Amino acid sequence: MTGERPIRADLHNHTHFSPDSILSPEQLVERCLTRKIDCIAITDHNTIRGGIEVSKIVEARGLEDLTIIVGEEVRSSEGEILGLFLTEDIPRGLSGEETIDRIKSQGGVVGVPHPFDPMRSALDYQRMVALMERIDFIETFNARIVFKSHNDKARRFAADNGLAMSAASDAHSPREIGRAYVEMRTFDGPEDFLAALRDGRTAGRISNPLIHMVSRFAVIRRRLGWRPT
Repeated sequence: MTGERPIRADLHNHTHFSPDSILSPEQLVERCLTRKIDCIAITDHNTIRGGIEVSKIVEARGLEDLTIIVGEEVRSSEGEILGLFLTEDIPRGLSGEETIDRIKSQGGVVGVPHPFDPMRSALDYQRMVALMERIDFIETFNARIVFKSHNDKARRFAADNGLAMSAASDAHSPREIGRAYVEMRTFDGPEDFLAALRDGRTAGRISNPLIHMVSRFAVIRRRLGWRPT
């Protein structure tokens, strides 16, 4: 990194536009300010709506020092894939290859969230190897991982294959924001983002496993009819 103060970038998070999150866009912005997060990626499940709503709030409040990356955690037929810097929803259920095609066609970057975690819908080792040339980064620190060894495997995989490494809180509730992040330089657009990410440093703390109960509550709330306005 250069001599400028590095920013803290939390690169995978969910608002209540994800069925398993209770975090509103307004709460997310407030938590970024209190936790001193300078850049945050909003990656709701199969929609960019959360990222768009957060961007509107940040713009309306004139929060020029808070960078919002609009993204999506897409449930492909082969596992979940992160797309960052998106402008349109990418449908779920496509193959890994086609999902990546859709991300790239928008000028976005492609990441693999929580790999090696059998408790979530991650791309398996064989598919990551098959898609290697089109993957831009691997999430090597996910704060919602239950077993630290899964983050360790992800870091080794990224290092062995020369892939950029990211970190994220994977927040689904307000208290999770800022649990994990990358210290990196400021960037200008997707290509410069990847260059900055390669020079960055991951940091953070694993969340208490009981935090997953929040997601269960969110899912039950949806089934009972609650919907975000």
